[in-house]
Amino acid sequence: MGERSIRAVPARASDVDACPGALRLHAAADGPLARVRLPGGLLTGPRLAVLAGLAAAFGDGHLELTSRANVQLRGLRSADPTVLAARLAAAGLLPSETHETVRNIAAPPLADATVRALVEELDRGLCATPALAALPGRFLFAIGEVPLTADLTALPAPAGADATLLFAGHDLGLRVPAGQVVPALLAAAGVFLTERAAATPGAPAWRLHELADGPARVAGRTTAALGRRLVPPPDGAGTDDAGTTGAGTTGGAGDGLAIGVLPQADGLVAVSALVPLGRLGGEALRLLSTASRVVVTPGRGVVVPDLTPEAARRWAHALGEAGLAVEGTSRWVGVTACAGRPGCAKSLADVRADADHTSAYVDGRPVHWIGCARGCGSPSVPHVRVEATPTGYAVTRQPDGETFTGDPAHAVAAARRN
Repeated sequence: MGERSIRAVPARASDVDACPGALRLHAAADGPLARVRLPGGLLTGPRLAVLAGLAAAFGDGHLELTSRANVQLRGLRSADPTVLAARLAAAGLLPSETHETVRNIAAPPLADATVRALVEELDRGLCATPALAALPGRFLFAIGEVPLTADLTALPAPAGADATLLFAGHDLGLRVPAGQVVPALLAAAGVFLTERAAATPGAPAWRLHELADGPARVAGRTTAALGRRLVPPPDGAGTDDAGTTGAGTTGGAGDGLAIGVLPQADGLVAVSALVPLGRLGGEALRLLSTASRVVVTPGRGVVVPDLTPEAARRWAHALGEAGLAVEGTSRWVGVTACAGRPGCAKSLADVRADADHTSAYVDGRPVHWIGCARGCGSPSVPHVRVEATPTGYAVTRQPDGETFTGDPAHAVAAARRN
């Protein structure tokens, strides 16, 4: 079968952020970069194999995992954007030309079948609603508890109970029947666009919290549009101290998800592994491409779900042998970094190499290495910021800004300890 011709999309107008996609490539220092959205982080082994093949044929041979559980192809110097898009579309990784940069849906890595079905329904509904192609590329949906502050979150409830909708992490009292979760999220996204267009001229809002009183305004108008009533949320409901909806187990992936062999609610088990600094390639990528299903996590990790205990032990061993972190005491636990040199022209250092040289296991705060003050990929939770400057690295605790000096390895280790 011949490859379907798909046109490349020009850069967005200046009133909308220029988040890269699979059709609109980003001109990084190491070559064009494509970002492929994975709603809920959900992949199959065959689709991962397609991504691996594209990375090998056109890029640097690796997949880069993002903090929203998407993947990026880097160094695409020899890629024809039309051919790249056609191959992604043929694999089911590009279902919409018009909506591909707004297919931003987060979900728990160990989501059950109900949540996975809602993710797929939301993705279809989003792509089928022409007006929602105008959503900014940073706008984020979530279904279930996740370690990210989504603009719109649906928290499914037990059978027979209504689901809760959160607005920029705030529970303002909107409840909807289980069968109305996706229509409610789509309606709320439409209300956001209406409020965004009516806002005071100036820099447009990319996220819901950037609108003046945005969560309350969008919640109120969405409630009215759905013919519902706001109900007083229970005491303490809403967001945690970090403004996220996630709570998960402690121990590993930087997103509340432990690493290693984990139980699933259905009696099967899963294997969770960290991908060091989010760079997936080599034997680990080949091995994961043989799995039936793979989930990419916001902590730049991967999960192989739906396994028997014996199969899980084999997978854990194989992934560990391939260089992924499958034990909670790995030196990579809680360690992330931006692209740095040579991939980013703004970076002042090869932060990934420096993180590799200095990182050691510390039972404490996560640490994020960045090549400049922009802080790309920084966690929303309290963490240690290691920022490259013209005179070396500045090590600070975030958000309080406490500084640590001396040799970077010792300064980082001291700052991470609570």
